[in-house]
Amino acid sequence: MRYDPHQGPTVSVVLQEMFGQLSSPKLANNSIAIRFELLSPASRPIQTTSDIANFWCTSYFDVAKEMRGRYPKHRWPEKPLEERPGRSIKVSK
Repeated sequence: MRYDPHQGPTVSVVLQEMFGQLSSPKLANNSIAIRFELLSPASRPIQTTSDIANFWCTSYFDVAKEMRGRYPKHRWPEKPLEERPGRSIKVSK
């Protein structure tokens, strides 16, 4: 976790670890939202947000479209809120 006095606390996490997260956790009696630096499977920043619910409804679809081409073996589902967080690599059937 990093802390910036202007932007608050930021946590870096691989995007797939956030699947199913409906809202951004808050600190200090629900007054400070945690910012998430969402990372690609290569641990490169792809998006930063303190409103994870909005991210899933808006930016995620553009991010997923681009990342599917770069990381085709990883999960980029159409319904990320229905997915379980965790491993990024698709399970072979």
